[in-house]
Formats: sequence, structure tokens, C-alpha cells
Amino acid sequence: MRVGLFVTCLVDLMRPRIGFAALRLLEAAGCEVVVPGTQTCCGQPGYNSGDRASARALATKMLDEFEGFEYVVAPSGSCAGMIRTHYPDLFRDEPVTLDRIRRLCAKTYELTDFLASVARLDAVPGAFDGTVTYHDSCSGLRELGVQAQPRALLARVAGLELAEMKDSTVCCGFGGTFSVKFGDVSAAMAEKKCANIAASGADAVVLGDLGCMLNIEGRLRRGGDERTRVLHVAEVLAGSESGQ
Repeated sequence: MRVGLFVTCLVDLMRPRIGFAALRLLEAAGCEVVVPGTQTCCGQPGYNSGDRASARALATKMLDEFEGFEYVVAPSGSCAGMIRTHYPDLFRDEPVTLDRIRRLCAKTYELTDFLASVARLDAVPGAFDGTVTYHDSCSGLRELGVQAQPRALLARVAGLELAEMKDSTVCCGFGGTFSVKFGDVSAAMAEKKCANIAASGADAVVLGDLGCMLNIEGRLRRGGDERTRVLHVAEVLAGSESGQ
């Protein structure tokens, strides 16, 4: 399978090791992976803020860069959800482009969904000595149905024990621009999420979106928790969180 890896702008700028972990996992699944060097953003920030023109421009750019691949995979339910759920809305009045967009949507996957449902990865390279709890990020869960897939893959990580937290499917308060526009509400939601993480007793909280990771980690550290690790699911599955 020839896969185009959409790294995402946030991963590229803030935590590129997630992208390398995703690459390692896709190669472990037997995929030929290509990372287009001109890729940037999926357009979600503009779309969510009402700037349809910039979102459409970025969507067109991504279409040109990725439509030639058999599959498109992103280590982000948020970005994959933007493509599959919202790109058609941007081109609803352009039948020719809309047809191309729909074909792109049909072959775009969040990383764990692709590994579990399409590539059917049987074994993962990573190992983890400890307990983790999993946070279900909103876009992946609600737009793509990603919930069982990461847990099924984590069950294959040697040494890892999963301890479910209370309200794992409740938002962490990030929501992109929501956390900026409604800071007090966002902070209160993050506080509840961090309390549930602490109550789980896990050594680390694992999730599939870097925006949520940064939000949760920031709240944990500001609250004095320097122990609990905040890890992307790709890092744990690939073993890159421990330097493997």
C-alpha cells in the first residue's frame, strides 16, 4: 500500500517525533510511505474561525498533494476529521472538485484506525513498563468513530496495562480556538480531565491529538504534577517515547 503521511502542522512544529513514530508504524505494517515536502495545514483553524477562503485554499493545496496516494493517513483525529467531515462542505457548489474531494475523503484515515482497520497490524514495535489511561479526543471519537482502535493496538504493547479513567470521552477543553475564546471554561474542563487522569493512578495519559496533549500537559504541570507523562499513542506503539 502506498500511503501519503500527512504529518500535520502542529506535529511538525511542536513534536516531530510523533511524525517519525507514525512513519515507523506504517512501515511496520508493510506500507510504502511518502511524506510530501510541501504539505502544511489542513485548514481547520481557518474553517473553525469562519475564514472559508483560507480553509478552501489549503484544502485545494492538500488535494493536489495527496490525491495520488492509495491512502492518506494522519496521526490526528482532528485533522483527519477535518478532511473527511468538512472538506465536502467547502466545495459543495463545485461539482468537479467535489468529486475529487470525496475520493480523497474516502481514503483518508486517522493513524490508529488505519493500522487496526485497513493495515490490520498484528504486532507493534513498542514496549511500555507501566500503566496508561486513554483520553478519547473529540474529533477522532465523534467525527471518525475512533475509540476501540487505539485500545486494541495498545493491548499489543508488551508490558502495558490500561486503566480506564472516568469520563474518558469528555472533552479536555482544548477545542482549538475554543480554548482561546472561552479560556475560563476551557481551563475548568481541563482541570476536571486532569483530576480524572490522576484518579486513574496511571503513569501516563495517552491520546491521539497533539492539541489535546499540549492542553492536558500544560494543566498537569501548572497544577504541580511533574510525574504523569503525556504521550501520543503513536509514540507508545512505536516505542519512540522510551528512545527505542
